Amino acid sequence: MSDARSPGRRRQLQRLSGALLSVALPLACAHDGPLSEHAALAPASGDTLTVVGPWELTGLEPSRGGYMFTRMEVVQTLLDADDQGRLLPAVASDWEVSNDGLEWRFFIAQGRLFHDGSPLTAGTVLASLRRALAVPGVLRLARIRSMAVSRGAIVVTLARPYAPLPYLFTHSGTQLLAPSSYGPDGRVLRIVGSGPYAITAISLPQQFDVAFFEQWRGAPPAVRRARYISVSRAETRTLMLQSGQADLAFTLDPPSIRRLQGRREVQLVAAPLPRTTFLKLNAAHPLLHDVRVRRAISLALDRPGIARALLRDDDLGATQLFPPAMALWHQPALPPLRSDPAAARALLRQAGFVPGADGILLRNGRRFEVNLTTFVDRPELPLIATAVQEELRQVGIAVKVVVGNSSDIPAGHRSGTLQIGLVARNFGGLPDPVATLADDYGVEGGDWGAMGWHSAPLTEALARLSNGGVPAASAQAASLRAEVARELQQGLPVIPVVWYRQTMAVSRRVAGASIDPFERSYRISALTWQVA
Repeated sequence: MSDARSPGRRRQLQRLSGALLSVALPLACAHDGPLSEHAALAPASGDTLTVVGPWELTGLEPSRGGYMFTRMEVVQTLLDADDQGRLLPAVASDWEVSNDGLEWRFFIAQGRLFHDGSPLTAGTVLASLRRALAVPGVLRLARIRSMAVSRGAIVVTLARPYAPLPYLFTHSGTQLLAPSSYGPDGRVLRIVGSGPYAITAISLPQQFDVAFFEQWRGAPPAVRRARYISVSRAETRTLMLQSGQADLAFTLDPPSIRRLQGRREVQLVAAPLPRTTFLKLNAAHPLLHDVRVRRAISLALDRPGIARALLRDDDLGATQLFPPAMALWHQPALPPLRSDPAAARALLRQAGFVPGADGILLRNGRRFEVNLTTFVDRPELPLIATAVQEELRQVGIAVKVVVGNSSDIPAGHRSGTLQIGLVARNFGGLPDPVATLADDYGVEGGDWGAMGWHSAPLTEALARLSNGGVPAASAQAASLRAEVARELQQGLPVIPVVWYRQTMAVSRRVAGASIDPFERSYRISALTWQVA
């Protein structure tokens, strides 16, 4: 096992870190306009909270860009969740399930209004949910036979029991919109929600403004107006916060975090998230099909070194797919992923590879060279991709890094052309990850999960966790979760690299900022203005 603390290894990591930082900024700049595009923005006004993040408004369709409207508290979903992933009432005040697990009832809270003044009723909720079911999205994970209204409740009938169903109704793709949101052809023309804030202006794909909805039935917030601006470069977001153009800045890269540390006008708020950065491998590819090759790639990675050099935190080196933030799924007893380049080379020899004249491996005359595709939505990904490229080169694998858009990963999965993808997978998109995992690691894999790989024991374990017959808090459920983690660790359809800690920079003029571990909300209604 390599020792990242040895002087030689430490110098190597220092050189690697410097080289990575030197290429990171040009990569990011290539996907963003010049600084002057954002520097021209007016400073945040005294009564408007300005939020900046890297995510563009890709459209109004809930299944595509709806998460931004939940984060800014414009729209609501049927249910919500607390920081531990426990379900909370939202538009549904209560819910129940039949003994056979096939019929669910969600009782709609009375007296609420959409932002256009129209009533929020079980009928309008049903219309939004039926539309969500008709388009690709999370509701298709459950075999829903019908949805109907009965005595003020939404009745969902299933073809088979599906215990995670209520969690699907926390997803932004199931957000509830007023009938006036839709055009004659059913397309979403405007976002008319029922949350504490209503949209007052929107400019796709960069910005939208919101204001407090006076008919909101909850407590009035201190922040009455807010604005979201999409800014892809982490450096630009940092400068906007420092210059007073922004109040909250999300998804900062390590250089930006270092720049902001210790500055009186800024506070940094950090929290671990249920997110893992991993290599998604096409296990059907001739060079990657052999599990010994995938294990060799895993052994070639110095995860603590990457985490230290790029994220400034050794503890973020991933020893398994599920991070400690996923308390029910993280397995402390699972033998950890480790770094051992010598063992990696031995496995590659066993798989039939021999070094070529330039050090790159050959098998039957074919060079071991693959493309690694990633994207800049999360600024650390190109840096990590470059680190992976260097570490795989040292064991004889030539990697070409391709930096594009996040959509390139699912597109490559569906076309079969993806070889290796570097992605940051959010396991908190649903507070209970069973549905996400079943989608990612089902028989045919998923856009952000397995590709060309399947495990029957894993599928069976996830099915048993999904059918409602195993209580989530039981020892049996814990055993099934451990089996899922073990199968993924052995088969390595994805190779974990680092875990994730979200860091948010906050202007000193606001107080009460906190991070939602499931990234459902920016919690602007909970903020207060600091007294000057």
